[in-house]
Amino acid sequence: MNILVTGGSGFIGTNLVTDLLKEGHNVTIYDKQKSETYQDLCIVADVRDKEKMTRFMHGVDVVYHLAAEHRDDVQPAPLYYDVNVGGAENMVYALKGNNVKRLVFTSTVAVYGLNSGNPNEDSPVKPFNDYGKSKYEAETVFNKWADSDNTNCLVTVRPTVIFGEKNRGNVYNLLNQLSSGKFIKVGKGINRKSMAYVLNLSSFLSTLIKSEPGRFVYNYADKPDLCMNELINIFHNTIGNHSKINFRIPYAIGLLGGYGYDVLAKITGKTYPISSIRIKKFCADTVINTDKIQQTGFVPTYTLSEGLSRMIKSEFL
Repeated sequence: MNILVTGGSGFIGTNLVTDLLKEGHNVTIYDKQKSETYQDLCIVADVRDKEKMTRFMHGVDVVYHLAAEHRDDVQPAPLYYDVNVGGAENMVYALKGNNVKRLVFTSTVAVYGLNSGNPNEDSPVKPFNDYGKSKYEAETVFNKWADSDNTNCLVTVRPTVIFGEKNRGNVYNLLNQLSSGKFIKVGKGINRKSMAYVLNLSSFLSTLIKSEPGRFVYNYADKPDLCMNELINIFHNTIGNHSKINFRIPYAIGLLGGYGYDVLAKITGKTYPISSIRIKKFCADTVINTDKIQQTGFVPTYTLSEGLSRMIKSEFL
């Protein structure tokens, strides 16, 4: 198949492109950044450019839409909506213009909000930040496209936090703090986190080109979930450091410090590794239900602990 991957130069996208190429597909990357791994396959372009997206979608059978503004600290905030919602509207325009019938969209579990229990795909949405709100608005745009023609196929995947080798996201930041010896645990560490290893997620995404016409939604996480204390123990066990002492401060004090960094960021125009949103996310239960994926028969290659150990060995040993 001829496949277009928006955001294919990124962390998840690069691993997905690798899987798709192994399966013999023809892949084109559409990304505002040049791919370091697949330069010859990359078109440098922005999802906000409707005409260019339409032009380069000619002859495509399946689109994977991964491109998004996703960091916690994107400024100005309207950029989330310009890229995530406006990009979705441009995508629909290009899909219709090229009669492309298959779309796989990576959304986010952030649509469920914080401390939302164990949400499944039918749970109510209550995003707490602009990222989650904009991604859910994008879902709505794509749902309208899917419902407009019964031959369209839309698969929406809502992944939890993703980690893996060469990633510099929230999980890496946590592990890096542990490695530096400067880590301070906020709260008791018993809150549970659904997480996913990137090679498992990319493998699942690559199977979705076989989906039938219709509209499908899947949460994605690798099970069983770990609490923060268990994640910390995996790090120390992997690097062979069993004597490291982790300091702990109460949640209220940690959150107050996060607000302080928010004010400092506004004054200086700089970004900092600590913010109120990151403190809230760190201390929240972020668990999702993945029964629907298990019903598909998909079996991830790596366990969650194996994925974490692979990343820790690659980045810190």
